[in-house]
Amino acid sequence: MAQQNFEFLELSRKAPKERWAPERVEDFNEIQGNYSANEAKLQASRCLDCGTPYCQFKCPVQNYIPQWLSLVEEGRILEAATLSHQTNSLPEICGRVCPQDRLCEGSCTLDEDFGAVSIGAIEKYITDTALAMGWKPEIADIAKTGKKVAIIGAGPAGLACADILTQHGITAVVYDKHPEIGGLLSFGIPSFKLEKDVVVKRRKILEYMGVEFKLNTEVGKDISFDVLYQQYDAVFIAVGCYKNMRANIPGEHLKGVYQALDYLINNNHKQMGLIDKAAHHDFYFKRVLVLGGGDTAMDCARTAVRQQASSVYCAYRRNEASMPGSKREVYKAKEEGVKFLWHYQPLEIIGSEQVEAVRFARTKIVVDALTQRNILEIDERDEVIIPADAVVIAFGFQPHEINWLDRYNIQTDEYGRIQTNIAINDHGESKTKNVSEANAVNGATEAIEAKKQKRFAFQTHNDKIFAGGDITRGSDLVVTAIFEGRSAARGIISYLSE
Repeated sequence: MAQQNFEFLELSRKAPKERWAPERVEDFNEIQGNYSANEAKLQASRCLDCGTPYCQFKCPVQNYIPQWLSLVEEGRILEAATLSHQTNSLPEICGRVCPQDRLCEGSCTLDEDFGAVSIGAIEKYITDTALAMGWKPEIADIAKTGKKVAIIGAGPAGLACADILTQHGITAVVYDKHPEIGGLLSFGIPSFKLEKDVVVKRRKILEYMGVEFKLNTEVGKDISFDVLYQQYDAVFIAVGCYKNMRANIPGEHLKGVYQALDYLINNNHKQMGLIDKAAHHDFYFKRVLVLGGGDTAMDCARTAVRQQASSVYCAYRRNEASMPGSKREVYKAKEEGVKFLWHYQPLEIIGSEQVEAVRFARTKIVVDALTQRNILEIDERDEVIIPADAVVIAFGFQPHEINWLDRYNIQTDEYGRIQTNIAINDHGESKTKNVSEANAVNGATEAIEAKKQKRFAFQTHNDKIFAGGDITRGSDLVVTAIFEGRSAARGIISYLSE
């Protein structure tokens, strides 16, 4: 690292310039610009080069953050890009959509007193600048192994897996039902957070490396899983989570009630020119109520603002400090005109055929007398009715049914998540867990057999089939899916090397 001169005392944190709210809500373009070369150098110079890099430890993919900040400070952008790609298959995307305030930047030594180093913006700057300079990964020394792996799902886990496999000479063929790669990167996350040409550029890089994409191809419909299982040396399942969690309240069936993912995918299809106006969920001049408090709820509320809804409210059953999403996302939503209703628990969506209002009970957080823990108390005597023309339910997602795996000994948990021999904790750290040993309660014989058989990272109960991303852990962060895709690839490489 370059010698530090306590630049953080003289230089304050300065994020790239953002378009002001009244302007940015007029379109779906990204709201944040990029650093100039000098701005990036100055902001990178604020890094203390801590003896203990908490930012790196908090990052699920363990990015070499202090090292590539030093390279940026020295103007060595191509080297920084190469180093960034050693740990992250999609750094320009993570720089845009990661909740850095909860991860790397939230762990920065400077965060509380001086303002964290703007790690996310610099990560975005590195790859955007390097690609504009013509950067490409080195592939000349990659020796083909003759092995082929089918990857089902072109979301972040599938793309990350394909990246690592290809670097090790294994042909990765990625199948996806959508017309473009990215999964929810392209069809779920709004363009004001991630413009879709960013994903297209990554596709070109992966194709340059040798990754093959079979798009508009749904496994189980356009091609059978049996064919893939027979034709490939291994299969990696990275289909994500597309089952919406229901509110389970009366009136959820009414016209004008939308599930968050359906609404976001529909709007992205419209922005990409894939559907016509008649099929568009347009909230123009409607009173919109979003139910939920995560990042997806913020995406829905901010999308509704850009569709020129007459009003947009977001109702959450707890207080602002308890919201599970990024504080930055809440702040930006407020800037754009979203109004928040704290301590509102939905009880009923009111209407005959079309939604007319939502009935809420007020809540409060109280201390449980026995456990001394904070619990949510609902007071149904204190009710509020909020008029609405459209309601979006953003309560999260669960794994959807995958019936084409039924006869392949793929085991799932009670939530439908595919079980593998790796368990990931909430911090993104990995811990090996043998699935057979985990189920040894079913009999001593299974435990004995498990010891005889070598297991590999993210391998399912079927040796040839691996899985990772949201389908194994439930709906989670993009960067966590990338970590699991890369880790699964290494498991597949070890399996194919046996």
